Amino acid sequence: QVELVESGGGSVQAGGSLRLSCASTPGYTYRTGCMAWFRQAPGKEREGVAAIYAAGEKTYYADSVKGRFTISHLNAKDTLDLEMKSLKPEDTAMYYCAGNWGRCVWRGYLTPPTANDFDNWGQGTQVTVSS
Repeated sequence: QVELVESGGGSVQAGGSLRLSCASTPGYTYRTGCMAWFRQAPGKEREGVAAIYAAGEKTYYADSVKGRFTISHLNAKDTLDLEMKSLKPEDTAMYYCAGNWGRCVWRGYLTPPTANDFDNWGQGTQVTVSS
């Protein structure tokens, strides 16, 4: 079982920024599999907001976060980060890091990944954006 641990959540005002990080079991990184950030707000389904495939050659972003969120990685730390800027109240949710080190499913640049595409999950980190 691959361990994923998220950090960096918190409370910010609208327009602010946060950087989430996902630390994974050594050897299980975006370079050796596919990873993603999902979020789930109360009463809503879990949605994929950003994902990275093929050692970083392909990335997906949900329309709602394009231009504001960036999935990134720091080679020295092997973490998968989600840089979030211009945050909006509707970004408030629990954010989860997910990974798959078996068969990755690339659904294209316009189709979001599904939760079933990933079999390893972190515990989540809360992001709250106030207006």
